[in-house]
Amino acid sequence: MSFLRPKYITFDCYGTLTNFKTAALTRELFADRVPAERMDQFVKDYAAYRLDQVMGDWLPYDVILKTALARTCKRWGIEYRDEGQLYYDAVPTWGPHADVPAGLAKIAGKIPLVIFSNAMDEQIMSNVDKLGAPFNKVFTAQQAQAYKPRLAAFEFMLDNLNCGPEDVLHVSSSFRYDLMSAHDMKIKHKAFVARGHEQSAHAAFGYHQISDIGGLPGLVGL
Repeated sequence: MSFLRPKYITFDCYGTLTNFKTAALTRELFADRVPAERMDQFVKDYAAYRLDQVMGDWLPYDVILKTALARTCKRWGIEYRDEGQLYYDAVPTWGPHADVPAGLAKIAGKIPLVIFSNAMDEQIMSNVDKLGAPFNKVFTAQQAQAYKPRLAAFEFMLDNLNCGPEDVLHVSSSFRYDLMSAHDMKIKHKAFVARGHEQSAHAAFGYHQISDIGGLPGLVGL
């Protein structure tokens, strides 16, 4: 088996490393307004509106969450009670998926680890500190003034790492936010973490699939 030898391993944070509990929080907050049998669709619609919001010019992340949620409520014809701030405040409290600390520990110190997150600077380090491994760099959408999946976000990351797309292995549990754009940026080495919130994509995107971060060391021979 041939192993990947990247200069950097770059990661999405929320969902891939941090257990992003937006769906669970949505189910809790909207239980009084959305019937249980329709809740799955409401959660999906909120996710779709969050994606739509980050495709435009940069706005603070709390504005992204609030606007996306208000649009979802309007579409569903239900009351919006400014719950968006509750999501924003909850994000820094969330810790990693159970597999993350041990998986990262096998790589840390051998290959530099990097995060690019759709986050604000005031949020992200609380999440990073809970991951249990040192990161060489942590970049945010606030710094880039662009959210993934916009290519400008990836351009910012590569420019600040002073490297080319051939130098990184990008790791994410999302094709729509990360791996499709990484493909467009000519990032050849990609790892899809099959967390279950997105299905595998067409093989033409050229990626390695792993079930969790515990499978990552094997890709790089560690």
